[in-house]
Amino acid sequence: MDKDLIQHGRVTFVPVAHGRLEFAVVARRLFDAVRPQAVAVEFPQTLRPALEKGLDRLPFLSVVLYEEKDGRTVYLPLEPQDAVVEASRLARRTETPLFFVDRDTEGYPRRRDPLPDPYTVSRLGLAAYAEAYRLRVEGLETGPEDQLREMTMAFHLQDLAERYERVLFVCGLAHYPGVLDRMNRKLALPLGRTRRKNVTLANLARESSREIMSDLPFLAAAFWRAGEVEGEENLDRLELHQDLVTRARERHLKNSREEVTRAQLSVLNKFARNYAMVQGYLTPDLFQLLIAARGAVDDNFAYEVWDLATDYPWHETDGALPTLSLRGEDLYLDTKKIRFYRRFRQTRRRLVAVPVKKRKREDKPGQWKEGWRGDMICSYPPEDIVIEGYGDYLKKKTVQVLSEENRRTQPFLSSMLDGLDIRETIRNWHEGRIYVTEQQPVRGRVGSVVVIFDPDEPGPGGGEKYPWCVTWLGEHDQESDMAFYATASGEQVVGPGISRCEYGGFMMTYPPLRLYDIWRDPFFDGTRTKAERLLLAGIDYSEDKLIAYVAAKPPPDRFKSLAHMYGRRVVYLPLGQFSPVSLKKLRVFHVLDGRQVREWAPEYIY
Repeated sequence: MDKDLIQHGRVTFVPVAHGRLEFAVVARRLFDAVRPQAVAVEFPQTLRPALEKGLDRLPFLSVVLYEEKDGRTVYLPLEPQDAVVEASRLARRTETPLFFVDRDTEGYPRRRDPLPDPYTVSRLGLAAYAEAYRLRVEGLETGPEDQLREMTMAFHLQDLAERYERVLFVCGLAHYPGVLDRMNRKLALPLGRTRRKNVTLANLARESSREIMSDLPFLAAAFWRAGEVEGEENLDRLELHQDLVTRARERHLKNSREEVTRAQLSVLNKFARNYAMVQGYLTPDLFQLLIAARGAVDDNFAYEVWDLATDYPWHETDGALPTLSLRGEDLYLDTKKIRFYRRFRQTRRRLVAVPVKKRKREDKPGQWKEGWRGDMICSYPPEDIVIEGYGDYLKKKTVQVLSEENRRTQPFLSSMLDGLDIRETIRNWHEGRIYVTEQQPVRGRVGSVVVIFDPDEPGPGGGEKYPWCVTWLGEHDQESDMAFYATASGEQVVGPGISRCEYGGFMMTYPPLRLYDIWRDPFFDGTRTKAERLLLAGIDYSEDKLIAYVAAKPPPDRFKSLAHMYGRRVVYLPLGQFSPVSLKKLRVFHVLDGRQVREWAPEYIY
């Protein structure tokens, strides 16, 4: 607490940046430590009835509004993460005398003073932060309206200091140097407005809270919950950002069936940090977080981050107060726009109307899932073509990798061998020699392809992400036999007789019509995981020398030895070297509840 304490006689100063989480945390901490006999805040007495009513209805958001002489409407939002609001709320909750000591001013100019990143307060403390600001602005002239306000606040503080032993004063950082300087002078109360008519309190609309709140609604909600749960102090902005991203990751997996990898999270965090530092901040704001989320993952994930970050959970809908909709322009806020190009199926608007056959919809939610039988399932042919094509690509990639391994480079002596190696010649230009390359042929072809997206190793609870284990035989001589483990069929039904699934891993082997159900074959029972079972099956059923193995980690050494005993060779291809976009598309497939479903499946699968 000592690093936050700013004491002047009987008055504890709490200079803050309005609406920022770090200052509200300090105000709450100092209130508990000082236990003030009186609390003074930077609100005018003329707004007291409306302000008190708004404070008492927190965590619901309120806006105090009134009209000035020139016709301009002034809006004062009351947010839980504002330090002035928090100190006022705590005073009312503990029945501590609360004084509004500011001056009611007409036509006060908009100020945007440059401030150090508020996150500094959580590391250096409020005292060092405020002192650095005071020294920075020392000697600068202030306007007449600011001088009158600071004189009014200082006068009231002198009066309170004579009546109370401990006074807590929360004000804006811009007025802290002026008020502090006037505390040692004998002051008279400047003349000013003592009453104001037609002050209204309104409920803030849900849509507006996403746009006009001073800090992220997600952080404001976390601050309020921490105040309601005694002893909860986990209010570090960076940790809350990580919590936000983690929740968005879970929602992205649920809504898009795509997992955000640790590598993508690492890229997101580094990008957001660097972007913030380039802009002169220690922590990223919402816009920077969204740009990082879009760049590291995609627009769907960025939308989930935005939706969670801007969702404020408490909104009153009983109509006790009028509901007010505000935009950033109404409060003269500097806003930035971002558009999310989410992946939805859309029909292009035509210049000439064309009859379009509308696909059938559920009569009630869950109707298609209730009708799923799953006893005569089959695949969706267009997806069969895609995965067969990718299998062929992996076979060619495997041969290419081995060709690079068999490539030898040596200085030119008497033969050009398989041609000139330009790269090696330039690299060793200082030697004055020419290098040539010799390409040794790759022996054997690829007979099986094994791809492991997720090893699905049992966790502490023993749960499985991909419990459905299936063996499929090719339908014709151009299709491979296939074994895979995936999410259960019938769990996510997207059309009548159409289930959306996701591979955890699969094995393909050619020629077709040879594969026994590997999940029931006792020969493979010695394996420990589903991924190992697929690899062993790929080795056992391969009629050619090579087995392509694509996974995040290399295969265990015992499988390499076993393949060698069979006269085979497992070639490892790291999963990370392949396009994540292509892998996302490949992982998702559809299961049809009978061959007849193929007639209408194109209307629901895209």
